[in-house]
Amino acid sequence: MLFKDFISLWIKVAANSFGGPAGQIAVIHELVVDKEKIISEERFLHALNFCMLLPGPEAQQLATYLGWVMRGWRGGLIAGGLFILPGFLSILTLSYIYVLYKDLSFVQALFYGIKPAIIAIVFGALIKISSRALTSSFYYFIALSSFAAIFFFSASFPLIVLVSALLGLVHGFFMVKENNNEEPSEESISILGTFKTFFIWLSLWLLPLATLFFAWGKSSSFFQISLFFSKMSLVTFGGAYAALSYVAQQAVDIYGWLAGSEMLDGLAFAESTPGPLIQVVQFVGFMGAYRFPDGMNPYLSAFIGSVLTTWMTFIPCFLFIFTLAPYVEFLRGKKFLTMSLKAITASVVGVILNLSIWFAIESLFAETQEIQHSFLDFSYPLIRSIDFYALSICLSALYLQFYLKKGLFTIIGVSVLLGLIFH
Repeated sequence: MLFKDFISLWIKVAANSFGGPAGQIAVIHELVVDKEKIISEERFLHALNFCMLLPGPEAQQLATYLGWVMRGWRGGLIAGGLFILPGFLSILTLSYIYVLYKDLSFVQALFYGIKPAIIAIVFGALIKISSRALTSSFYYFIALSSFAAIFFFSASFPLIVLVSALLGLVHGFFMVKENNNEEPSEESISILGTFKTFFIWLSLWLLPLATLFFAWGKSSSFFQISLFFSKMSLVTFGGAYAALSYVAQQAVDIYGWLAGSEMLDGLAFAESTPGPLIQVVQFVGFMGAYRFPDGMNPYLSAFIGSVLTTWMTFIPCFLFIFTLAPYVEFLRGKKFLTMSLKAITASVVGVILNLSIWFAIESLFAETQEIQHSFLDFSYPLIRSIDFYALSICLSALYLQFYLKKGLFTIIGVSVLLGLIFH
C-alpha cells in the first residue's frame, strides 16, 4: 500500500468513527479487513484482544496497533493520531459555540440519523466477528456468559476479561497438544529498543506535568487538569462509560469544573461526533480551564485546557502500544499463550452484543425501566416511548447493509439525510 493510500485509509476510518467503541471497531474491521484486506481476520482479532486488556479507548489503541503493524511506529502514530483529530477539532469547535451561545440544536439535527445507522453497522460487525471467533461450543459459552454477566448483573469489564482469560488458559492446557500448527510470528524483540521506546513516551507524558508544576505551581488549573487526566488514563478499564462515571463525580463534585447538566451536554457532543467516546474529557478540561483561567484570557485558557487534557489522555495509549506490541506479535505463534486471548475474543463478542442492545435502547427509546433485585441490575425499554422516526432510519440502514449490500459511507450518508428530514 502506497503511503498516500495509507493516509487516505485512516482518514476514512477517522471520519466515520461514530457510535462508541463497538461502532468504531466495526468501521476499522470493515475498511481494513473486509474491504482493503490489509490485515487478516486472525491478526485483527489478536490485536483487538490485546487492546481490550489495556486501560484507555480500545478502538483508538486498535487503530494505533494496526497502523504500527502496517508501517511501524510512524504508521501507528499517524493512524492513532488521525483517529483522535476529527473528534478533537469537532469538540473544540462545539465547546466554543457552547460557551458563546449555549445553542447546539443544529448539531443535534445533523447527527440525529447517525445513531440509528450505527446500530446496523455494529450488528453487522457482531455477525462477522462472531462467525469467525465462536468456533466451538466453549467459545459460545464464553460469549453468552459474558453477555449475561455484563447485561443482567452489571459485572465489571475487567472481571469478565480476567475470568475469560483464565478459562482460556485452562482450555488451552487440554487443547495445546492438538493442531499446534500456527505459523510463528517473525517479529523480533529488542530489549534495548523496548526501554528506549518506553522512556521516550514516558518523557512525552510526564515532561508537560513537570513543566506546568514549575511554571504555574501545583495549585494551578492547568496542573490540576493535567494531573487528574494522567491518573484517569491509567484506570479507564471497562469502557468509556465506566470511566466517565468517575470523571463526572470528580469534575462536578470535587473540582467544580462544570455542572452535572453540562457534563451530559459534553457526553452528547462526544456521542454525536467522530472519535473515541472518552474524548468527552476534552470538554471537561475545556470548561475547567475556562472557569478557572488562572488570570489568563478564559478563551485561551480553555484552548490550553483542551490540548492538555487530550495529551494526557492519549499519550499513554501510544506508550502502551509501541512498548508492548512487539511482544504481543511474538505471542501470535505461541498457541498455549494465545488460547487465553482467543477466549477474550469470545467475551468481546458478548460485550459487543451488550453494547449493541444498549445502543439500540438509547437510540430508539426515550424511556427505560430499571430493574434492581438481589444481583440483578439492568434496564429494559418501554415500548410506548419508541421513536418511530429513529426506528425507520435504523431499518433503512439494515436494509441498505444486508439486502442491498451498500457500503459504510452510503449507509451513513443516507441516514444523515433522513435524520435531517425527520428532525
